[in-house]
Amino acid sequence: MNAIKFNDKLIIKLYVVIAISFLFAIGMMMLISYFTLPMYLKEPTEINLKKYNLMLISLGILTFLVCSLILVRKKLIYLKHITENIEQIANGKLGLTIEVQGRDEIAQLVMNINSMSEELKSKFENERRLESSKNDLITNVSHDLRTPLTSIIGYLDLLRKGQYGNGEQLQEYVDTIYGKSQRLKNLINELFEYTRLSSPDVRLNLRTVDLARLIRQMFGEYIPMLESERLIIKESITEEEIPVLIDVEKMVRVYENLIMNAIKYSMKPSPFHITLKSDGTKAALKVSNKIAVRPADDANKLFDRLFIDDEERPGDRGTGLGLAISKRIVQLHEGEIHAEYNENWINFIVELPVQK
Repeated sequence: MNAIKFNDKLIIKLYVVIAISFLFAIGMMMLISYFTLPMYLKEPTEINLKKYNLMLISLGILTFLVCSLILVRKKLIYLKHITENIEQIANGKLGLTIEVQGRDEIAQLVMNINSMSEELKSKFENERRLESSKNDLITNVSHDLRTPLTSIIGYLDLLRKGQYGNGEQLQEYVDTIYGKSQRLKNLINELFEYTRLSSPDVRLNLRTVDLARLIRQMFGEYIPMLESERLIIKESITEEEIPVLIDVEKMVRVYENLIMNAIKYSMKPSPFHITLKSDGTKAALKVSNKIAVRPADDANKLFDRLFIDDEERPGDRGTGLGLAISKRIVQLHEGEIHAEYNENWINFIVELPVQK
């Protein structure tokens, strides 16, 4: 909620209104007495004096009330305006704001109402986007789960009916079923992982580590695989210590995902570059490889959880969750991840804050 320092307190204003109204009522009573009292003194009976006093007091009270209403009329109209706008907000007109007038507690109340209205609108729109995105995700993932499942059922049906020529064909069917089942397992694991990371209750097992040492160790394990895929390795990992506060298991998954993504979609043979450097406030890891086809007009669409480039990945259509999971993990570490494309080079950059 927004808050400012108010100089005009509502209670002070109320006291001022009462004081002015009271003084005005006394003045009015004195003025009326000045002109009317001599007439009553001509016949100063007890009844006349009582009537006179009652009339004078009534006039004073009436004057006090009228004066008070005139002085607070603007505030009453403003309060009515606030009430009407609150009713509109309650009826679904989220995001509606009320003009702030003055610098008292009513103004603070209006500011809080405006903030609440905008926050409710933002949350409602976010919930609507999440609901729509969830439905799209379910539709997309359901299709991807159905594809390997259909193949598994089809091959199992062939085996059940004995429709295979020899032992070699039988083994081929079994290998295909196994491969499709592994694919199905990976899809389900990705879906569960993304759902878990999207939860507001997700917790990280944070500890301070030397990122340069971690990257060197992890990258070293992938060198044989990169070489076997005919990728020409060029690495530039700083020798200086880079302390970062991370969940090691989750961040290793991000880095491994980028390396495996490069192995899977690189041109063969082609260069493969990995660079790690730090400017003292943030550490940046860049993984670069050459690809045959530009993935999208905007390379960062690759991080969208429903983006799938069918031209780039024929025959191996995924849920688009791998890089989306990586992005979510980096965000949980208060870091940034983005992609750049330049003349057949695709670069993935992961930035993390450095511990002081």
